[in-house]
Amino acid sequence: MKTVLKMERVSPPPLQLAPQPAKQRRVSARGDNAFRWLTFVCSMVVPLVMLAIGADLIISSLPAIKKFGLGFLFSEDWNPVTESFGAASSIFGTLASTCIAMAIAIPLSLAIALFLVELAPPRISRTVGTMIELLAAIPSIIYGMWGLFVFAPFMANYVQPLVGRTLGFLPLFQGPPLGIGMLTAGIILAFMVLPFISAIARDVFQLVPNVVKESAFGMGATTWEVTYKVTIPYGLVGIIGAVFLGLGRALGETMAVTFVIGNAHRIAASLFSPGNTIASTLANEFSEATEPIYVSSLIALGLVLYLITYLVQVVSQIMLRRMYRAWSVGL
Repeated sequence: MKTVLKMERVSPPPLQLAPQPAKQRRVSARGDNAFRWLTFVCSMVVPLVMLAIGADLIISSLPAIKKFGLGFLFSEDWNPVTESFGAASSIFGTLASTCIAMAIAIPLSLAIALFLVELAPPRISRTVGTMIELLAAIPSIIYGMWGLFVFAPFMANYVQPLVGRTLGFLPLFQGPPLGIGMLTAGIILAFMVLPFISAIARDVFQLVPNVVKESAFGMGATTWEVTYKVTIPYGLVGIIGAVFLGLGRALGETMAVTFVIGNAHRIAASLFSPGNTIASTLANEFSEATEPIYVSSLIALGLVLYLITYLVQVVSQIMLRRMYRAWSVGL
């Protein structure tokens, strides 16, 4: 006769936490409230500082706004002797140099990031990645000095004459090869923006799951097909964010541009011609401004740059939210 033993699973008793004393609960509640208020105050610092800067710019630029009105934005005239000021040349130089910089920096940055993530051996990827991060840490005045003493003569002796002979039939590349000018400033800006975009794009590409890329390779896709059909679409939101971060850096750059742009208050069709930006004008002339309307006009330029930068950030946030929403729906 066999005896059958039945094993019953005995579940452990539920874990019971010892009740906290009333004094300890009060201390914990006070700590939570203090932490909540501390983080709230810290989070309010940034918007309060932005509002304070904007309010101060508006108040200080009121004399120039009252005297010149909206014509300040469209006038090319800038004459401290006659107290006639306009922001058109500075706005044009800011936008033109930024467009040149972004047109050069975006494709180069993406190519560098893709090479470091997809093609380069690990040792080369680490070395080049570290050098890119160090490039972002170089002060802007060093870029400006190098641009003035090394890069501008190289542009005047080799690049601008060659471009003039090849594409001189276009208005963009006409004029004497001075070395300094809008094109040189845009290239220097591209060198400064490139490490920011490439470093962020590299981190974005590294976040693409390997299983997704391996699945594409398993279906017979080439490296190029995996890059533009899998890697880039997967990290597109991060790439756009990196581009707008570099754009914000390019718009407000001061010293490097001041050294190589020529600082001339005029709008010229040729990229070889000297020009100016809002930041370079402020750096060059603020210490020399003595008349109240002169100072107010310079501050009005600062207000224009503030509004341009703020508008760029708003547009970038709207685009990123829409793209992220569409990307989430697609998943």
